[in-house]
Amino acid sequence: MKVRAVVACSVAMGVFATPAYVHHSGAMFDMSKEVKISGTIVEFHWSNPHANFKVNVVNAAGETQVWAVEMNSPNNLVREGWKRTTLQPGDKVTVTVRPLRDGTPGGQYIAVTLADGKTLGGEQRRDKAQSPGQY
Repeated sequence: MKVRAVVACSVAMGVFATPAYVHHSGAMFDMSKEVKISGTIVEFHWSNPHANFKVNVVNAAGETQVWAVEMNSPNNLVREGWKRTTLQPGDKVTVTVRPLRDGTPGGQYIAVTLADGKTLGGEQRRDKAQSPGQY
């Protein structure tokens, strides 16, 4: 009886772990590229599992595109200086993202420069002077 319970729990854990693993895939982003976009914040969602925002960007053809930017969790962003009020609709920003592989306007957040010149980074970066084992 105990063996059946252990097997059943193991199978259930495996079934429910797969969606969590798949959710955190970064395959949709081109990790080899960084793109800077400038525009106006349309909306900002401070929510789990990922905060996100949309920004209106005027492209080279003069057309306005809405870029969807996925961020880290609010818990992690707070450590980088973010608040739920950091971005407001109408704010002018410059955002660095890893673009979507399929070419649609959007990407994974790396950093943002606010209208007042303050820059917030959303990921741990290694200083080139540090050894590979240090962060």
